[in-house]
Amino acid sequence: MKDSVIEEHLYLAFSHQYRDSIFPLHTSISLFLLSYCDCKLFKIFLVPTGKDVGDQCATKNLLGDVEVHFISRCQLPVVVQSCSLPAVVVKDGKFCRAGLSVVLRHIIQKTYEADPSKKDVLELLGFKKTCLKACAEVSQWTRLCEISIPLAVERFLTASPEHSQAVPPDILQFERKLGEPVRVHNNDKIRRQKLQQQKARAKAAVPVLGKEAREELKAGEVHEHPPPSLELSVAFSKLLVQEAPDAVNREDPHIRRTKTSDLPLLDHIFAEGLYFTVADIVLLPCIHQFLVSSKKQGKNLVNLPLISTWYQRVQEVPGVKKAAGKCNMELLQLPELMSAPEEQPQDFLSVPDDLEEENEDSHFIGGPRPTIAKLMENGIEAKFSSHPCPNWTVDWTSLPPAVSPGEGKMSRDRALRKQQQLNNLVAVVAKLAKPGDVIVDFCSGGGHVGIVLAHMMPSCQVVLIENKELSLIRAKDRSDELGLNNIWFIQANLDYFNGTFNIGVALHACGVATDMVIEHCIRARAAFVISPCCYGFIQNTVKFKYPRSHQFREILSCKEHMILCRFADQTAVQLPPERRLIG
Repeated sequence: MKDSVIEEHLYLAFSHQYRDSIFPLHTSISLFLLSYCDCKLFKIFLVPTGKDVGDQCATKNLLGDVEVHFISRCQLPVVVQSCSLPAVVVKDGKFCRAGLSVVLRHIIQKTYEADPSKKDVLELLGFKKTCLKACAEVSQWTRLCEISIPLAVERFLTASPEHSQAVPPDILQFERKLGEPVRVHNNDKIRRQKLQQQKARAKAAVPVLGKEAREELKAGEVHEHPPPSLELSVAFSKLLVQEAPDAVNREDPHIRRTKTSDLPLLDHIFAEGLYFTVADIVLLPCIHQFLVSSKKQGKNLVNLPLISTWYQRVQEVPGVKKAAGKCNMELLQLPELMSAPEEQPQDFLSVPDDLEEENEDSHFIGGPRPTIAKLMENGIEAKFSSHPCPNWTVDWTSLPPAVSPGEGKMSRDRALRKQQQLNNLVAVVAKLAKPGDVIVDFCSGGGHVGIVLAHMMPSCQVVLIENKELSLIRAKDRSDELGLNNIWFIQANLDYFNGTFNIGVALHACGVATDMVIEHCIRARAAFVISPCCYGFIQNTVKFKYPRSHQFREILSCKEHMILCRFADQTAVQLPPERRLIG
């Protein structure tokens, strides 16, 4: 265990307690992870969301050996008051991490940093440490785990009996997800091992089926425990820090020659595929509450076989039952799930259209010229003009080195272009800003915009919001070097920031993120200064459908709009002049 670990404060919302859980479910999930990691690095605060939150002593009984403190919303650090919970902040600091996925990933990383022997905890982040890293606004999987399923279960538990009969669509979506083939980084190798295992078992079973199997069938005997699948062996060998098993010692030549398209697909073992990850940690308390409530209502869960198997399998993971015990979660056993009275079968594959993948317009044919011509025929044309204020410039030589974009780890040419972009953006913000204004730098990256604004406008408060931790840490280091005291840092997705502000800025918020920033500013009735980029990353999401503008929707199909988006990215100086002009 490393010494001198800085204490951090973890703030969790508390609305009520129900059975063996604390709500909202994001709080139960966070506490369950802390128990699973055996993490004591955080001072934990429960923040009541209403006046009537029940008996605090009874609530503490649900927390096992976790020490908690109750605190009102108005007592929260200023930076935390602008965020949805859960949130983590260094004591007396200005760096906040907010949102379930960001907080859970931080707990895992801090646990491992404090005790590097806990490699099993680090493995929760998955291959390349990217599990639930993509923000919920653009990742359907993150959205399902972080938002949709917890909310669906909370609604299911509070619904009246007549409205809680149907299984929530998001639960059905998870059931379907568990039935999809698994794709992992060494997919081909494991699939070949699976094929060899299948052939070896088939070969070994031939003489048995000739004689003994017939006698067993006559006697009514059935093998209750078939040999474990290759996927199961691979998954649990990793959990137990063993070598993954090979199907046989040496791969047969005909197995090596088998086409990838002819190899057997891999089955789900855990939520994301073969390996136990933080996604399973998130889903277990949610699915547990759903199953307990369904059992009390007498529901037959025969139509959720994959979820039932997953729920039982997760309990076999070392440390899960112990963590559940600490959180007073009385996990169910599989026989209990299947003993309810019969009910009408339900088609668990019937998922609402809004949860289906957007597959239309996935193939783009042709170039942008016909689309541009179509726009021009309807009076929409791109026009170019000289810069309206060529004198907008920042005297970079008079500023401390840490203010310059070159300090943000970028090349000289790129830093020069960034300075030119900042000349324009800073000039516009300076015209809008008044003393005391709060300026939010959305998708701030390494703080190129926010740090300049905070340094040049000391009478304003500047908040940097960024989802990538390392970028924000670099920005914090530059701010500390400058001694800025009017700047705050929030690692979070946009939806987890709910503070009030006067001006929103975003320089190169990629693709859909620009529209998200604009919407956030309009909702807050704030001015905004936006310079978008990466149009090729624009895609239909749960929140946005394209084209966005009414005028474009009347003229262009989604496919035509996406063609323009892709070509709008092609403006690099090394491209042919005509192509660059189209971009």
